[in-house]
Amino acid sequence: MALWQRATTIEAVNARIARGVSGLLGLRLTAILPDALQAEMPVDDRHLQPFGLVHGGVNVVVSETLGSLGCLLTLPEELHAVGIEVNANHLAAIRPGAPITAECRPLHTGRRTQVWQTEIRRADGKLACVSRLTCAVVEGGGA
Repeated sequence: MALWQRATTIEAVNARIARGVSGLLGLRLTAILPDALQAEMPVDDRHLQPFGLVHGGVNVVVSETLGSLGCLLTLPEELHAVGIEVNANHLAAIRPGAPITAECRPLHTGRRTQVWQTEIRRADGKLACVSRLTCAVVEGGGA
Protein backbone atom coordinates (compact mmCIF):
# COMPACT_ATOMS: atom_id res chain seq x y z
CA MET A 1 0.00 0.00 0.00
CA ALA A 2 1.24 3.47 -0.83
CA LEU A 3 2.22 5.68 2.11
CA TRP A 4 0.55 8.87 0.88
CA GLN A 5 -3.27 8.87 0.86
CA ARG A 6 -3.89 12.54 0.05
CA ALA A 7 -3.13 13.93 -3.36
CA THR A 8 -1.03 17.07 -3.12
CA THR A 9 1.77 18.98 -4.76
CA ILE A 10 4.93 20.56 -3.45
CA GLU A 11 3.42 23.95 -4.32
CA ALA A 12 0.28 23.24 -2.28
CA VAL A 13 2.31 22.10 0.72
CA ASN A 14 4.58 25.15 0.48
CA ALA A 15 1.53 27.42 0.38
CA ARG A 16 0.35 25.81 3.62
CA ILE A 17 3.81 26.13 5.20
CA ALA A 18 4.03 29.80 4.19
CA ARG A 19 1.03 30.70 6.36
CA GLY A 20 2.72 29.93 9.68
CA VAL A 21 5.90 30.08 11.70
CA SER A 22 7.70 27.72 9.32
CA GLY A 23 7.06 30.17 6.51
CA LEU A 24 8.47 33.00 8.60
CA LEU A 25 11.64 30.93 8.97
CA GLY A 26 11.84 30.22 5.22
CA LEU A 27 11.24 26.46 5.37
CA ARG A 28 10.11 24.98 2.06
CA LEU A 29 9.37 21.48 0.88
CA THR A 30 11.63 20.35 -1.96
CA ALA A 31 10.51 16.75 -2.58
CA ILE A 32 7.76 14.27 -1.83
CA LEU A 33 9.44 10.87 -2.09
CA PRO A 34 7.61 7.52 -1.96
CA ASP A 35 8.48 7.22 1.76
CA ALA A 36 9.73 10.64 2.91
CA LEU A 37 9.46 14.39 2.71
CA GLN A 38 12.48 16.57 2.00
CA ALA A 39 12.86 20.27 2.73
CA GLU A 40 15.41 23.02 2.97
CA MET A 41 15.71 26.26 4.85
CA PRO A 42 18.13 29.16 4.63
CA VAL A 43 20.06 29.93 7.80
CA ASP A 44 20.36 33.60 8.66
CA ASP A 45 20.09 35.90 11.68
CA ARG A 46 16.40 35.11 12.33
CA HIS A 47 17.32 31.47 13.13
CA LEU A 48 20.02 32.15 15.72
CA GLN A 49 20.23 31.95 19.48
CA PRO A 50 22.25 34.62 21.36
CA PHE A 51 25.57 32.84 20.72
CA GLY A 52 25.31 32.91 16.92
CA LEU A 53 24.25 29.30 16.26
CA VAL A 54 20.90 27.98 15.03
CA HIS A 55 18.46 27.90 17.93
CA GLY A 56 17.44 24.36 18.91
CA GLY A 57 13.82 25.44 18.76
CA VAL A 58 14.23 26.15 15.06
CA ASN A 59 15.24 22.52 14.52
CA VAL A 60 12.13 21.46 16.43
CA VAL A 61 9.94 23.69 14.24
CA VAL A 62 11.39 22.00 11.15
CA SER A 63 10.77 18.55 12.62
CA GLU A 64 7.25 19.24 13.84
CA THR A 65 6.27 20.86 10.55
CA LEU A 66 7.51 17.99 8.39
CA GLY A 67 6.28 15.25 10.72
CA SER A 68 2.82 16.77 11.02
CA LEU A 69 2.57 17.23 7.26
CA GLY A 70 3.81 13.70 6.65
CA CYS A 71 1.28 12.26 9.06
CA LEU A 72 -1.55 14.29 7.55
CA LEU A 73 -0.67 13.14 4.03
CA THR A 74 -0.96 9.48 5.09
CA LEU A 75 -4.52 9.93 6.35
CA PRO A 76 -7.88 9.94 4.61
CA GLU A 77 -9.65 13.32 4.45
CA GLU A 78 -11.83 12.69 7.53
CA LEU A 79 -8.79 12.25 9.82
CA HIS A 80 -6.28 14.81 11.04
CA ALA A 81 -2.84 14.80 12.71
CA VAL A 82 -2.06 16.49 16.02
CA GLY A 83 1.48 16.58 17.39
CA ILE A 84 1.57 15.27 20.98
CA GLU A 85 5.31 14.90 21.69
CA VAL A 86 8.52 16.06 20.07
CA ASN A 87 12.15 15.59 21.02
CA ALA A 88 15.40 16.61 19.41
CA ASN A 89 19.04 15.65 19.74
CA HIS A 90 21.29 18.48 18.57
CA LEU A 91 24.47 16.81 17.31
CA ALA A 92 26.42 19.57 15.56
CA ALA A 93 26.34 23.36 15.50
CA ILE A 94 24.73 25.08 12.55
CA ARG A 95 26.08 28.50 11.64
CA PRO A 96 24.39 31.07 9.40
CA GLY A 97 25.23 31.48 5.75
CA ALA A 98 24.28 28.16 4.16
CA PRO A 99 20.95 26.33 4.03
CA ILE A 100 20.10 23.22 5.98
CA THR A 101 18.32 20.24 4.48
CA ALA A 102 15.87 17.96 6.24
CA GLU A 103 14.41 14.55 5.50
CA CYS A 104 11.43 13.20 7.41
CA ARG A 105 10.35 9.53 7.40
CA PRO A 106 7.75 7.57 9.32
CA LEU A 107 8.92 5.10 11.96
CA HIS A 108 5.36 4.01 12.79
CA THR A 109 2.07 4.69 11.00
CA GLY A 110 -0.62 3.26 13.24
CA ARG A 111 -4.36 3.84 13.32
CA ARG A 112 -4.22 6.14 16.39
CA THR A 113 -0.60 7.33 16.57
CA GLN A 114 2.27 7.90 14.20
CA VAL A 115 5.96 8.53 14.85
CA TRP A 116 8.05 10.53 12.37
CA GLN A 117 11.82 11.07 12.42
CA THR A 118 13.53 14.07 10.88
CA GLU A 119 17.24 14.30 10.13
CA ILE A 120 18.56 17.83 9.68
CA ARG A 121 21.89 18.25 7.90
CA ARG A 122 24.20 21.19 7.47
CA ALA A 123 25.30 22.28 4.01
CA ASP A 124 28.47 20.17 4.41
CA GLY A 125 26.29 17.06 4.87
CA LYS A 126 27.03 16.64 8.58
CA LEU A 127 24.07 15.43 10.63
CA ALA A 128 23.17 18.34 12.91
CA CYS A 129 19.91 17.18 14.51
CA VAL A 130 17.76 14.08 14.81
CA SER A 131 14.22 14.68 16.01
CA ARG A 132 11.15 12.52 16.53
CA LEU A 133 7.54 13.66 16.50
CA THR A 134 4.62 11.61 17.79
CA CYS A 135 1.25 12.52 16.32
CA ALA A 136 -2.21 11.49 17.45
CA VAL A 137 -4.60 10.61 14.64
CA VAL A 138 -7.95 12.26 15.33
CA GLU A 139 -11.29 12.66 13.61
CA GLY A 140 -12.24 16.03 12.13
CA GLY A 141 -10.42 19.20 13.08
CA GLY A 142 -8.78 19.30 9.66
CA ALA A 143 -6.94 22.37 8.52
